[in-house]
Amino acid sequence: MMSRVLAVTVAGIVGGALAVSAAVHSPAVPQQQPTFKSGTRTVPVYASVFDAEGRLVPGLEQADFEIYDNGKKQTLTIFDNKPIPFAAALTLDSSISMEMNLPFMQDAAVQFVIRLAPDDRCIVGFFNSKINFSPELTNDRDSLISYIRNNMTRGNSTRLWDGVDAAMDQLKDETTRRVVVALTDGDDLGASERNYGEILERAQREDVMLYTIGIESYYHNGERWTLSRPGAPFRRLASETGGGFFELKKSAELNSTFTRVIQELHSQYVLGFSPQVLDGKSHKLEVRLAKPGLKARARASYIAK
Repeated sequence: MMSRVLAVTVAGIVGGALAVSAAVHSPAVPQQQPTFKSGTRTVPVYASVFDAEGRLVPGLEQADFEIYDNGKKQTLTIFDNKPIPFAAALTLDSSISMEMNLPFMQDAAVQFVIRLAPDDRCIVGFFNSKINFSPELTNDRDSLISYIRNNMTRGNSTRLWDGVDAAMDQLKDETTRRVVVALTDGDDLGASERNYGEILERAQREDVMLYTIGIESYYHNGERWTLSRPGAPFRRLASETGGGFFELKKSAELNSTFTRVIQELHSQYVLGFSPQVLDGKSHKLEVRLAKPGLKARARASYIAK
């Protein structure tokens, strides 16, 4: 069965020092990323802010935000609302259940690539029975579009968790914001060596933001026509790591959804704090806004170590 999930990971570590910044508009020029003393643990929290109609809200200042660690208010040591580049890995489900959706999926991935800012970089992969990625992270849109159009593999099973894990592998040495994008129409059903718990733990440990997009897929499994859709773990991954979960019922919604994701990546605020306790446990995070009618979406947890 082919799953479709979109995941996005964001983090920056520079020579043992964490670099964090945020975006309110698409980056036009490179921004110098702040660095921090290697002896200080800083938790980056990337927040998207929406009004009551679900529109992205730019122009907020540090005083508009509060952040809580296990219910205790923290002092913000980092705040930035200026655009910075990111590195993105798209991992796309091309298993048998996605057959009817594959042309729409390719078009949507192309729209994501087209909307990359000049200093953003991207790598593209497909997962099914096998997992394959384009040669390298690049800002060459033409080469990325060519890979999407001409190098898509097909297979029977859906190695969803392995696909997301492999996408994080592509970005592990990056020193800028890291973004993983995965797309699926169903559950893994035991095809992967990795599992949901391992993926979530790694995303928390490495400060990875996951965007998950699931789409309904109607396909013939060799015996009968079957309706496939992703399960609750996709939504939880997004919630825990601060990404967005989008559940689609029409393939035509793919283009607008991919466009929405990249708009959010170019419109995020970055908050940071130094935790008072490093106990190796999972801590709950909450971002609150001072202005009424606004809502922040950010990671819900982190590993305090």
